[in-house]
Amino acid sequence: MTVALFVAGGLVALVLVSYVMEALRTAPPPPERLAWAPDLSLRYVTLDGARIRYIVAGQGRPVVLLHTLRTQLDMFQKVVPELAKEFRVYALDYPGHGWSDIPRTEYTVELFVTAVARFLDELDIKDATLVGESIGGSIALLLAARRNPRVARVIAVNPYDYDRGRGLRRSSLLANVLFGVNDVPVLGATVTRMRLPPIVNLVFAGGVSRPRSFPPALLKELYLVGNRPGHYRAFMSLVRHWPEWEQARSEYGNIDRPVLLLYGDHDWSRPEEREANARAIPGAGMRVAENAGHFLSVDAPDELARAVKEFATAAR
Repeated sequence: MTVALFVAGGLVALVLVSYVMEALRTAPPPPERLAWAPDLSLRYVTLDGARIRYIVAGQGRPVVLLHTLRTQLDMFQKVVPELAKEFRVYALDYPGHGWSDIPRTEYTVELFVTAVARFLDELDIKDATLVGESIGGSIALLLAARRNPRVARVIAVNPYDYDRGRGLRRSSLLANVLFGVNDVPVLGATVTRMRLPPIVNLVFAGGVSRPRSFPPALLKELYLVGNRPGHYRAFMSLVRHWPEWEQARSEYGNIDRPVLLLYGDHDWSRPEEREANARAIPGAGMRVAENAGHFLSVDAPDELARAVKEFATAAR
C-alpha cells in the first residue's frame, strides 16, 4: 500500500509539474521574414477561418511543396532556391503546424487533404506538380486519387501510409517510447507537455541518415513552434489519427495521373511496404535515394530537386 501511494503521489506530482512547465513556456513571436530566404515575402491566406502561412518563389509551371507531420514549410529551405530557377514554387504550413493558426479541432486526414485542396483553389493554382513528403506525400496521392482537377502529377516522398501510421515509432527507441504512450490517458499529455529541446532534437535526428543534415536554426524553430498555445494538443490529435493514413491506400487505385514514389533507402518504411504502394498506384514509378532517411528534403535535397526537375518535365 505504501509503495502504491508513493507511486501515485509521484505521478500526480509529475502531472502538476508538466502543467507548470507548459504554463511557463513563452509563446514565440512569428518571424517577419525567413532567415534562409530574407527576400521572400511571408504570405497568409484564410481557409475555413484559419490563417495559413505560405510562400511563393520563382516563375514557371507550379510546384507545390507539402511538408511532413510536426514540421513546416521551412523543411524545404534547401530545395526552394534551386526549384525556383525553373518553377513557380509554393509551400505552406498546414493548420496546426508552423506559424499557421491552430484550430481547436480533430487533426484527421480529411482536415489536411481539404486544407490543401482549398489552398489550391484559393490561389487558383492549375496544372500543379505536388511534391509531398511523409504525410505530405499521402495528401498529394489522395488528391490525385480523388481526381482533383488542379493536380497534374505527384511526387510522393516517403509517403506515410503503412503500419497503421506508426512509422515514426520505428525511427528510434526514444520515439517508440514517446509516441507509444500518446494515447494513454493523462500520461500521454503529460509526456508531451514535458518536452525538452534535446529530446525533440533526438526525435528529429531519427529521420535523417546523413550527419548534420538538419540546419541548427531549423531545429531550434521547430522546438519553439511547439510552445505555441494549443500546439501540443493539435499534435496529439494528429498522432491519434495516425491509422487513417494507412487507410488512404485503399483509394490509390483511382489515380489516373503520373506519380513518382521517391524513397530514402533509410526511410522508416520497409521494402515490401514501398512495393505495395507501387503496385497500388497505376503506372507509378519508383526511385530510391541512397544514404537518405525520412526527411529527404533536408537529408538529400540535391536528389529531391533533381527528381522534381526530371519528373515534372518528363510527365508533361
